[in-house]
Amino acid sequence: MGADTALPSRAPTATTSDAASRRPLSLAARAAVATGFVLAGFLGLVGLTLSQANKERALSSLQQRLQNFAIAYITNFDVNRYGRVLPPDTSPDPNFSRPGSGLYAVALGERGYHWESSSAIGRDFNFLKPLEPGQTRFVGPVDTRMGRLYYFSYGVALDTLEKKSVPLTMTVAQTEDQFEGDNAVYRRTLVIWLSILGVMLIVLQLLLLRWSLTPLRKVASDMSRVERGDSERLDSQYPLELTGLTERINAFIDNEREQRTRYRHTLADLAHSLKTPLAVIRSQLESVSADDLPRRSGVLDQVRRMDELVAYQLSRAATSGRQTFASAVPIAGHAEDLVQSLEKVYAAKNVLCEFDIDDDAVFYGEQGDLLELMGNLLENAFKWASHRVLLVVKIEPSGGRQRPGLRLSVEDDGPGIAADQIEKVLQRGVRGDERVQGHGIGLSIVQDIVHAYRGELVVDRSPEFGGARFSVQLTPV
Repeated sequence: MGADTALPSRAPTATTSDAASRRPLSLAARAAVATGFVLAGFLGLVGLTLSQANKERALSSLQQRLQNFAIAYITNFDVNRYGRVLPPDTSPDPNFSRPGSGLYAVALGERGYHWESSSAIGRDFNFLKPLEPGQTRFVGPVDTRMGRLYYFSYGVALDTLEKKSVPLTMTVAQTEDQFEGDNAVYRRTLVIWLSILGVMLIVLQLLLLRWSLTPLRKVASDMSRVERGDSERLDSQYPLELTGLTERINAFIDNEREQRTRYRHTLADLAHSLKTPLAVIRSQLESVSADDLPRRSGVLDQVRRMDELVAYQLSRAATSGRQTFASAVPIAGHAEDLVQSLEKVYAAKNVLCEFDIDDDAVFYGEQGDLLELMGNLLENAFKWASHRVLLVVKIEPSGGRQRPGLRLSVEDDGPGIAADQIEKVLQRGVRGDERVQGHGIGLSIVQDIVHAYRGELVVDRSPEFGGARFSVQLTPV
């Protein structure tokens, strides 16, 4: 016997790492990203608009406020009979009396007349120019030695008792810090509330999106139930927009099953049609006289090989392979039936078959494929075993997929398989006259079924019994 040897055989499959890295965003993620960008742009534009509108309103309010202060001062100015301007006794706001308050009042008259409020003492207002009576000017912000200022100037003419007019330009100024401080508070409050509103809108959008996508998740859930074999078709109520899609999916499922059934029936009819003429030829050859015995023996060998080839090719063609919409076939019951039949056939060898089968182990595929797979492996083990055979069926982790994987192995305490014979035993496409004697066509059929289900078949030595071990690994889908 050869050393322990393993020969994996797996149908080529595309790697999932590249596919996963290129997987597009989900509908929910796309909508969330799009909503986030749209809301950010929209709320940002709203914020800029409201901030600019508030600045214009605040600027207009500042102009009106400074103008009112100027008029209040003007009404308190007086002129004596000699045309001398008399300063006001009171101020319209206490800040005009507090030095450095940021609110200033300045009056300019003819012949160098200059008056300042207490808050403006020591400040440089040389940039102010007198205005003609009736003229007004609102300017700001302007850079000065005192910082940036907004100011309103009003030109008037004060009348004396002698009906003479004395020109006077009244200016009221305010620093930009006070104006911008109020705007900064508004902008900060606006950003906070717009941010809260944006978060609330995104959460609301996600909730609405989740509710809107519920029918799609229902379709995906029903498709999973069909794939697991828990349901025959998509049978829930769906919105009008999805009805056409679900009806076509159901039609595809029904068509797939009808074609598979029709194909199997056609193959069964073909098998019957081929086997009957071969049986007739064999019976007629067996009745040939003893004089033609050598020729009869050669023809019988060819007929027998044709019969084996027909059975082998039909078994290969009848294999359904991995299906998206397959029913779950319980394994334990079928395994017991197969073993009971084989124990009767090999009763003379007194073979004991042990089971190690998970209770929930199922096969996703055609029942015929499962019987063919287990039957050939068990029959091969019974044929070569001395007294013991072990059947192991375990459920493999699904890795987040819809169906779990399945590991099936058959071990015996026979002589095993020589290392140089494993490749020949499992070689795909082997013709009847190229097989290793003693293994028949069963292992070739097993190999074809494993490939059809994109699984892996490994042959090595049984660690417990010392004979051959055939392990089939079916990956989850």
